[in-house]
Amino acid sequence: MGARKLNARRVRGSNDQGTGVEHDVPAEPHGSVSSRPLSSLVRLYVYALHGCLCEVAFTAVWDWCSTRDRRLAGHSSLWALPMYATAIYLMESLRARLLAQHHPLPVRLMVYTVFIYLWEFSWGAGLRLLGACPWDYSGYRYNLGGLVTLEYALPWAVAAFIAEQHVIRNTLRIRLHN
Repeated sequence: MGARKLNARRVRGSNDQGTGVEHDVPAEPHGSVSSRPLSSLVRLYVYALHGCLCEVAFTAVWDWCSTRDRRLAGHSSLWALPMYATAIYLMESLRARLLAQHHPLPVRLMVYTVFIYLWEFSWGAGLRLLGACPWDYSGYRYNLGGLVTLEYALPWAVAAFIAEQHVIRNTLRIRLHN
């Protein structure tokens, strides 16, 4: 049993100082090959796929709740790929700042949700100018120009939680071995 604890301490490396706080960059075990984090381009790709998958799943469930359509035929647009990729990529920096300033989770979620609304409104306005905006929230009671709606505040906050706690955190921890 003592050997197991010793090995666990060696594997954790110098990043663990007994604080119980996890770091985004895991320590390399002694004698391991060198590794590097994912490039920005690869992270953008991961974030684009994650965002689109979540959108398709969300629209499938949202539609099922209103129509009971068991096909669960979610939908998205190719415009969602760059929109989600860049939003989550920018959230990396926002996350780092908020965590460095020790803001509690509810504050961080509010900041992320406001960011998401600004991002969605900006993309929607730009895409509308091109005649290509794939969404229209005009039918919702609390919409702004049909580009954003307050009815989605809770789902956006949940999405922000998943992005911060799982997607960004784990994507930044991935290492490619040389």
